[in-house]
Amino acid sequence: MPPDAVALPAAAAPRAGWALPRDAGWWALLLPAFLLMSVIYVAPILQVLAISVTEPTTGLGNYERLFTSIGVQRVIGTTLRICAVTTVIALLLGYALAYVVALASPRAQRWWLLGVLLPLWISVLVRAFAWVTLLRRQGLVNQGLQGLGLIDEPLALVWNEFGIVVGMVHYMVPYAVLPMLAAMREIDPRLLAAARGLGASRLMAFARVFLPLSAPGLVAAGVLVFIFSLGFYITPAILGGGKTLMAAEWIKLQILDLVRWGMGAMLATVVVVAILTTLAVFSRVVNLRRLFGGGH
Repeated sequence: MPPDAVALPAAAAPRAGWALPRDAGWWALLLPAFLLMSVIYVAPILQVLAISVTEPTTGLGNYERLFTSIGVQRVIGTTLRICAVTTVIALLLGYALAYVVALASPRAQRWWLLGVLLPLWISVLVRAFAWVTLLRRQGLVNQGLQGLGLIDEPLALVWNEFGIVVGMVHYMVPYAVLPMLAAMREIDPRLLAAARGLGASRLMAFARVFLPLSAPGLVAAGVLVFIFSLGFYITPAILGGGKTLMAAEWIKLQILDLVRWGMGAMLATVVVVAILTTLAVFSRVVNLRRLFGGGH
């Protein structure tokens, strides 16, 4: 017996009958979850894909509208633009908030996290109608600006893209904070102290040390916010007032109001493909980073 080996008592030695075979059997543990996911998620997606190429006639006529219909292109462009703006603003606000929380004391962190998570417990309908109350022409924001003498006439802050972005950013900031905060908590504060000790200013220490180390959380938060934003329906429907259509609201209009199942299913399929593509690109970027970064 090797000198560093330790003999196990008979009662503690693993029994061969309990061990799962290496070449078979382990997949059986995953089979129930796989079947459940297939029934709940995969089957409906495949049905939507089938409808997109069979209604009203079999073929790719619905997908041709992506290149020929100005209305479809406008909806896609509006959706991508609003999602991109929402993602950028949510990341900026979320990064600043996550940075403050990460550097706060444990007691203060608990209160900060409560403030971050509290909006998630409020219904999206309540939040959307609250923003309508705040941003409408007779709302508190316009009244406050007029009371300060900054504007003479009420501003159009709702039932347009601005109102949609405000509502979506308010909803998505907590989802941006949590991944970035998780990444920031893994950063050793002594690295910043070492950078300051070597003569770096606070700004340089942040830009050369803290920001690169927190980049994985920043990327993960950006992907999460962008993917969630693609499927927004209630907030754009209420704060957009039906004047600014995003993809989800346009799909609802096609299926429920105009009864054009093929067109609605086509854009729904495009949204799903966009989400899967974003996830694939993110996965590829992470793998490349691990490859060239040595797994660190």
